[in-house]
Amino acid sequence: MKLRNTAITRANSASLPMGDHVAVKYNSVNEGEERKGGHGIPKVSMVPLIFLIFYEVSGGPFGIEDSVKAAGPLLAIAGFLLFALIWSIPEALITAEMGTMFPENGGYVVWVSSALGPFWGFQQGWAKWLSGVIDNALYPVLFLDYVKSSVPALGGGLPRTLAVLILTVALTYMNYRGLTIVGWVAVFLGVFSLLPFLVMGLIAIPRVEPSRWFEMDLGSVNWGLYLNTLFWNLNYWDSISTLAGEVENPKRTLPRALSYALVLVVGGYLYPLITCTAAVPVVREHWSDGYFSDIARILGGIWLHSWIQGAAALSNMGNFLTEMSSDSYQLLGMAERGMLPEFFAKRSRYGTPLIGILFSAFGVILLSWMSFQEIIAAENYLYCFGMILEFIAFIKLRMTHPNASRPYKIPLGTIGAVLMIIPPALLIVVVMALASFKVMAVSIMAMIVGFVLQPCLVYVEKKRWLRFSISADLPDLPDSQEATEDDTVPLVF
Repeated sequence: MKLRNTAITRANSASLPMGDHVAVKYNSVNEGEERKGGHGIPKVSMVPLIFLIFYEVSGGPFGIEDSVKAAGPLLAIAGFLLFALIWSIPEALITAEMGTMFPENGGYVVWVSSALGPFWGFQQGWAKWLSGVIDNALYPVLFLDYVKSSVPALGGGLPRTLAVLILTVALTYMNYRGLTIVGWVAVFLGVFSLLPFLVMGLIAIPRVEPSRWFEMDLGSVNWGLYLNTLFWNLNYWDSISTLAGEVENPKRTLPRALSYALVLVVGGYLYPLITCTAAVPVVREHWSDGYFSDIARILGGIWLHSWIQGAAALSNMGNFLTEMSSDSYQLLGMAERGMLPEFFAKRSRYGTPLIGILFSAFGVILLSWMSFQEIIAAENYLYCFGMILEFIAFIKLRMTHPNASRPYKIPLGTIGAVLMIIPPALLIVVVMALASFKVMAVSIMAMIVGFVLQPCLVYVEKKRWLRFSISADLPDLPDSQEATEDDTVPLVF
């Protein structure tokens, strides 16, 4: 990889006004002139990209059962519709606009850096990477929870610990072998995970009683569990931005893939909710993780029950693979922009971010001792902090650089963009306010680490203890450029 010294580049950048830093011309990437990257590795195409997004966000309806337990069928169904409107669509739209404006592996880190400067860009990268690693520590644990009924020894102790290590190593190796492999594995796992729910819904049709959809008792709603379940199952749309540099013709592929993935995710939640809540009597206490497999046994028998359980277990593997890809390529993208030491930009012979993968795998193993509830709460808190920075960066770039090249642009003016992010911003405040004191304290301490770490890395670079460089394969951030109509990609939600 060709590299240029960060100190020289930053000195040159400092002599330009802020408006000259953000409109980047990614010629070969945007125009799709090459199907392979600079390392001869095939780029990710449309279908694998859709399923990478699907697994970044969802992975199937596993884990949505708690929404019914918390609030009943009506609020569960309405909640997934409403949250998709006020959270998923705005986040996906922002990802489409900013991801095509900056189609490189730094993703949201580059967005925030361009708008708010390198310090806050680093904080964004630290919070989102840590959130992703915490999230990824969940999936080997969930996988073992699904299979321990068949293999009781995996319920705890040394066998469970060894199983977590073996799973982490095996899936880490798959990430090492290449993103295209991960993408097509995600396609296979996605089809395998959704197909039994399609079958179960068809079997359920003769037993559907629509009156069950309207069952609701506002006095018994567990609002904390309800909101956290919806939020956890409908976020992380921006994670795909850290893989934008690996996508074939991202200015056209990324917006369309986000559109198709949104339909797949929301439909994958609503279809089993609508069919299953109406096909069997609703006993809210029964609706917890894994209850879909019990409904499958009632409706179809042991074969459908086993299929749902197998799909649930393998879906966790898909979540792990895609999350690790996003986390590791983010570290590579930060190194290519000079935010991390140069060795983070090292690629394997398969074109994958070797050091980023190792760091992410180590983080997963380190955090795998946490409980499910602690993982979800800590992950959500750090994720919310990162999303606040993204919203600020999005609005600031819209206001200060309205003519910057945006291959896809949300068809809203500045006021419309501000109004669009008000509901998700309020949701962030609610989710953070619902966090326990312990989770809040741990998350704030983690953010303070980021505040200290960034100046330390600047000092390390100044002392030349480690080498920091900006990749010459990335463009400079030159003067603003008007986006032509031909460059604008339609996105339909």
